[in-house]
Amino acid sequence: MNPIFRFEGIYTPVVTPYHQDGGVNWDALSHAIEYLIENGVHGLISGGSTGENYAQTVEERLELASFTHKQLKGRLPLVVGTGAMLTPDSIALASGAREIGADAILLASPPYSVPTDRENALNALAIDKAADLPVMLYNYPHRTGTMMGEEFLDRVGRSRNFCGIKESSGDINRVHLLARDYPHIQLGCGMDDQALEFFAWGAPFWVCGGSNFLPAEHVALYQACVVEGNFAKGRRIMSAMMPLMRVLEQGGKFIQTIKHGVTMNGINAGAMRPPLKGLNKDDKRALEQVTRVLKKTIADIVAEG
Repeated sequence: MNPIFRFEGIYTPVVTPYHQDGGVNWDALSHAIEYLIENGVHGLISGGSTGENYAQTVEERLELASFTHKQLKGRLPLVVGTGAMLTPDSIALASGAREIGADAILLASPPYSVPTDRENALNALAIDKAADLPVMLYNYPHRTGTMMGEEFLDRVGRSRNFCGIKESSGDINRVHLLARDYPHIQLGCGMDDQALEFFAWGAPFWVCGGSNFLPAEHVALYQACVVEGNFAKGRRIMSAMMPLMRVLEQGGKFIQTIKHGVTMNGINAGAMRPPLKGLNKDDKRALEQVTRVLKKTIADIVAEG
């Protein structure tokens, strides 16, 4: 069964730039979107956790999605996040995504409630019905407390809209399971330090927060592995990226690090909404050093042809 929509390439979960008073910095968001387009990413996600959706109302999330859709002008596909604790909120986001003309939705398990596979699948199918758009599932049990298990996958698979999954469990056995037993659901990397392994198992897309400020470098890994099938080159690029993965994934400062990276590029991403706080000087210095070395190393690899 062929998927109704093909998720291919680098999908960036866009940050939400804020002014000091906590309001959205629309000019900075516009610049961020244009920067991503110019640097070759293949799709954008509005309303993901990297965009601080947990600190936004449903109305704010839909306003951000609508703004992003208008800014894109059809140049890249737009995926709208529907993750929420309340099913009615997720349904409102899904319906809103359809109304604004989004290309797909991102659908995670509701956090904290820990539904069974059956309950989780029925919840997902209700959200799918509201959107009637292609769905990228988002399996991140460390955040939601719920694994999208085989019963869940079998149940949602009854709808052709479920055509991709961002797998963020960190369990490499899940990659094997999805690639072998659920080939009709496109496998997507959601665990940055396993990107090479995902591509080796046929994943056609990667949802990566770091592409907010290093889009060309993330595209380079995708290009080497998926487009060229050159895994020797891919291993060299991945090796150069590993120090960044350690900075991003360790210390619980993922969003803060991404937003500082965006600001380093001259786009003022601003502060985070509470409870998060910005990086200290040592963290900023470490990111700047890692980024400098990474960019030069990957540029040299790409230049070799």
